[in-house]
Amino acid sequence: MPTLLSLYRSSASAREEMASATPEQAETGMQAWTAWAEKAGPALVDLGAPPAGQTDIAGFSLLETDTRAAVADLLADHPHRHVRGASIEVLEFLAPPGMG
Repeated sequence: MPTLLSLYRSSASAREEMASATPEQAETGMQAWTAWAEKAGPALVDLGAPPAGQTDIAGFSLLETDTRAAVADLLADHPHRHVRGASIEVLEFLAPPGMG
């Protein structure tokens, strides 16, 4: 089962997004992420977190699915897709020689 790294990119840093959100917007955002995590179920290995500092990476998640199509289905209605100027990049890890 491949492990996939989902990088959540945004034109604004996670710190900027969090600082400009109202408490209601922050709560709504967390509810959307929680609902998505529950839907992802055991395929979600690590929900991840936003990095500190100024970067276009707003966060990450680790997923394990049977196919790339399954991860595409999981990410189709991901809350990060609703952020203006945002994108999701999916990277698959290679098993080191002799380890997989």
